[in-house]
Amino acid sequence: MSSSVQLFRDQKYHELKRQCIQQGRLFEDPEFPASDESLFYQRAPPKKVEWKRPKDLCEDPHLFVNGISSHDLHQGSLGNCWFVAACSCLALREPLWQQVIPDFEEQEWDSKKPEKYAGIFRFRFWCFGKWTEVVVDDLLPTIDGKLIYCHSNVKNEFWSALLEKAYAKLAGSYEALDGGSAADAIVDFTGAVAESIDLVQGKYSEIISEQMKLFEDLLKVHKRGGLISCFITDSSGSANEVETAMGLIIGHAYSVTAVRKLHLGERLTFSFKAEKLFMIRLRNPWGKKEWNGAWSDNSEEWKKVSNAERKSLGLTIENDGEFWMTFEDWCKNFTDVDICRIVNTSYFSIHKTWEKKMMHGAWAKSSEPLLNRCGGCFDNKTFLQNPQYIFDVKKTEDKVLVSLQQEDRRRYKKEGKGENIIIGFEIFKVEDNRSYRIHNLTVQERVATSPYINTRTVFLKRILKQGRYVLIPTTYLPGITTKFILRLFTDVPSKLRELTDDKPKMTCWSLLCGYPRRITQIKIHSAEGLQKQDRSGGADPYVLVKCENQKVRSPVQHDTTSAVFNTQVIFYRKNIDSPVIVQVWNSNVLCDQFLGQALLAASPSDPREEQTLQLRGRGSQEADEVPGHITVKVFSSDDLIEL
Repeated sequence: MSSSVQLFRDQKYHELKRQCIQQGRLFEDPEFPASDESLFYQRAPPKKVEWKRPKDLCEDPHLFVNGISSHDLHQGSLGNCWFVAACSCLALREPLWQQVIPDFEEQEWDSKKPEKYAGIFRFRFWCFGKWTEVVVDDLLPTIDGKLIYCHSNVKNEFWSALLEKAYAKLAGSYEALDGGSAADAIVDFTGAVAESIDLVQGKYSEIISEQMKLFEDLLKVHKRGGLISCFITDSSGSANEVETAMGLIIGHAYSVTAVRKLHLGERLTFSFKAEKLFMIRLRNPWGKKEWNGAWSDNSEEWKKVSNAERKSLGLTIENDGEFWMTFEDWCKNFTDVDICRIVNTSYFSIHKTWEKKMMHGAWAKSSEPLLNRCGGCFDNKTFLQNPQYIFDVKKTEDKVLVSLQQEDRRRYKKEGKGENIIIGFEIFKVEDNRSYRIHNLTVQERVATSPYINTRTVFLKRILKQGRYVLIPTTYLPGITTKFILRLFTDVPSKLRELTDDKPKMTCWSLLCGYPRRITQIKIHSAEGLQKQDRSGGADPYVLVKCENQKVRSPVQHDTTSAVFNTQVIFYRKNIDSPVIVQVWNSNVLCDQFLGQALLAASPSDPREEQTLQLRGRGSQEADEVPGHITVKVFSSDDLIEL
């Protein structure tokens, strides 16, 4: 077995199976017994539940009958249409379901060798950053001889019922699966990155440009193997599972089985008065109850399209419960969509490859402010008392994907603590050379805020400019403790790491070479009125900041004598009498030219407001003036943990 797969409750599938075959018995799982405690943690069963093996329910049981399909599934009496929708999505992608159901051929019933069957199955889920193998027996809950939970529409097919049992075992009971989220299940099946979008809040039905952006995004996600589900929440608070006038079910998870942009031929362009159609195909986990608006089964739209045209456009219907809608109608009728991206990190791919970094962390409580790591969101004074993660954007700008996932809380439902915590995160552009925790926000720039929401995963996509950033994951309220995983995807390696130290460590070397006595933060906002350097009257300036034996250089600004830098630096200074030197240079192919400098005493008593300083030649503070000036902000303190 791959070392990257961990065993749930340390149960070894092959060992258990071998023991059962040797002893001539069928496996009974002591970790998830066939009893009411595996079904419920709160409510009592409506009728007597009998646990039966597939061979007691039909003559010729199989894991799969005629392969796996998104139409195999039907929801049982549990409120878990979201699980069925997730399974429907999973069934569309062979490489993904083969990861969840490993060695499925070996697990299949073999009618020629019944003695090799031991009533034991194994499934793999992506649990909190690690693939986890869960073993189950084949005893399934029934009432009156019928499966009461998820089942196939083919009587002798059992992959979905057994997969659901393994998932229930992971959650603690079948009841713990009541009212979950399709996005969470898809993440657990695939390790995907989940994003939840509120279609109403984002006004996707009204703002056509946003609608088109979302369509292109869904088209790309679907093409690249991602999984999408959607549902309708009713703000008026009416009961779930109620049918709308358009035939859609409120509170019900639908899986998206196709996304198509269609270029219509001349005849159809004339019929539909449009050159392109933006279409989406959905499936209802009930296998019936469908949309009755435009493009529904017996609508006028279908009458205008011949069978041959349907085939060539890919506008096909595979099964009952599946239907097409225009994307515009979809945005108007659905309220929420869960997008699960399979982020490509393979170097052997024709598609964009991402660099991935994953960190395990925790919000933990301490009465000592410097050790406390559960300070709550940005509105709290204790906000900086949270875990802090630093990363670099190396390109001029880079698209960054961030996923923050809290631990699965379903197993705590028995104790009444199964609800997700409200979580989110902030991203700050910080000093280019920062390597210690932030204690006070001064020159740092707040560049991104995620939604704060009580979903298991919070996701954000942003384009960030070159520089160094600190990402701070938080719970909404201070003092709440739980674990999380943070995943960051960038185009080039980001060197994501946690900031754990508050200031430089005191070592033996410190006694010999000295220990910092002062901390200084500088933000160089801009340089103006610089000397012209080329025939077109421009320059290519950059800033070089020197302090003791350290140097920090800004990116070059091109073709300007008035450049905005917004460069931030931080220094831990041993020699406080030595000034900080801010130099402006012109970038050249052969040899860079010195344009001027300013010397900063940077003492704690200096003003902290923005100041404009005249550039001078090399030498002392009294050196000759040269054209240009710089605008800076300086903060200094003799308390190394003030900034």
